[in-house]
Amino acid sequence: MPTLNADLHCHSVVSDGTLTPEQLAERAAANGVALWSLTDHDEVGGQQRAAAAARANGLRYVTGTEVSVTFAGETVHIVGLGFDPEDEALQAGLRATRGGRGARAREMSEQLAAVRIEGAYEGALRYVGNPELISRTHFARFLVEAGVCRDTGEVFRRFLTEGHPGFVPHRWAGLRDAVRWITGAGGIAVIAHPARYRFTANEEYALFSEFKTHGGQGVEVVTGSHTAAEYARYADAAREFGLAASRGSDFHSPGESHTDLGQLPPLPGALTPVWELLADRIR
Repeated sequence: MPTLNADLHCHSVVSDGTLTPEQLAERAAANGVALWSLTDHDEVGGQQRAAAAARANGLRYVTGTEVSVTFAGETVHIVGLGFDPEDEALQAGLRATRGGRGARAREMSEQLAAVRIEGAYEGALRYVGNPELISRTHFARFLVEAGVCRDTGEVFRRFLTEGHPGFVPHRWAGLRDAVRWITGAGGIAVIAHPARYRFTANEEYALFSEFKTHGGQGVEVVTGSHTAAEYARYADAAREFGLAASRGSDFHSPGESHTDLGQLPPLPGALTPVWELLADRIR
């Protein structure tokens, strides 16, 4: 069913979104979503709430998370779907991945202070639902609130990215580990928004090849940051590597996200939708 309105990538206040799991479920239902997943960064703490809210709003639900990975010097995100959120190895892996965020955030704040932007760490914390998951997004919201930038887009053009004040690289999980945490918990691993990574053609090929070797089964083809041309490009990649195709808005906030929950076009034809592999795990 390529035309199913599935949204399998979004974020709540449990990571770096601005809405609660309950508010997201209501918004997804209002926008006609039929199958939903909450995929907070490196965290499964919102899964019970999301599943209960999905039931209350007549949505079918599948568990989700988005794991931060370092590959070829870049941060890559791997979405996990349909796993057991109580799995101990998965939970331990996500805890370890979250562990470095606090020290990184303090270093980001020190860099911003060096360019006369004071109090960034404390300011970012005001936007954090879970202090273990403080991120660049929270700093960006503070910089907008403080009047340093007009919007979060300007923040990332001027700050927090490589070559600009506030950029601090972080060593995340390995690709192999992230995929195995997800699959070991009974889930399916999906490469998130592949067009966002600054890879050469050879590096991207290596990512897809290694991902498949480690047991990865899907790729986001239609997602909020992809263009129509990129839908086609990653549909071809899904076919080339024998991967199922996923669809998700990557929605974070009504005031920030380019694409709302459930507002993406359908998957291109001649693909295996990832939800066909998840049929026995959808509730």
